[in-house]
Amino acid sequence: MLTLNSKSLQIPVLASGQGWLAVDKPAGLTVHNEPGHDLCTIARDYIRKKPALFAPVCPDLDFGIHPVHRLDKETSGILLLAADRETFRFLSLQFDSRSVKKRYIAILHGPLTDPQTDDGWGVWQWPLAKDSGGRKNPAGAGQKIPCETRYRIMAQSAHYSLAEIELLTGRKHQIRRHAKLASHPVVGDDRYGSLRAIQFLKENHGFKRLGLHAQSLTIQMPGEQGLQTIETPEIPIQMRELFEKDRIGDNKKYLGGKDA
Repeated sequence: MLTLNSKSLQIPVLASGQGWLAVDKPAGLTVHNEPGHDLCTIARDYIRKKPALFAPVCPDLDFGIHPVHRLDKETSGILLLAADRETFRFLSLQFDSRSVKKRYIAILHGPLTDPQTDDGWGVWQWPLAKDSGGRKNPAGAGQKIPCETRYRIMAQSAHYSLAEIELLTGRKHQIRRHAKLASHPVVGDDRYGSLRAIQFLKENHGFKRLGLHAQSLTIQMPGEQGLQTIETPEIPIQMRELFEKDRIGDNKKYLGGKDA
């Protein structure tokens, strides 16, 4: 597998084609807000150093490398990057029309209620404001618009639920805000979750990230007739280890019941 290498990071390239590449972004790396240190800069500089490895991508030097969609700094997983204007426009229109299927894996606090539906999927439908608020008001202030997030329980442990999540709309921090409104905040969420729980996880489990991972994208690529699904090979190790340890029984006192 190809990787984008910087001084301290190796970022897997999951797929690539004429004018685009999809990478597995690590948690804690901003996409484009820290020039010289963000993902787009790392990708641009490394591709320029190794043009033979990335010949199909063939970046437009004037355009650079740009993200086609959003992924929070704290979230890991698939990010689609465009290397020329035409490809950027082609892919962006699909996100704008909401024809792209985006699925995430999340570790949520507490036992998530089984939706009891024929397909096993439940829906969170709280309207959300543009202002993303915080743990005290995750719906945000001001005018709210309808938002939908689908979820499916994959497994449960003593204190957590492992869930597959699909975005049907695209408000900022939508998964994190809906999870909080459902009283099952994403583990490690320092904006919407419990500060006391975050401290407990750091001190007792060395868990220092957001428990949210962009697992797959289904989209039409330039020059292709059908849809293509791009997936990350596995759940990040920190998320996997935390859930499995709790699943086999960690009897330490749990401190994450209330917001701090």
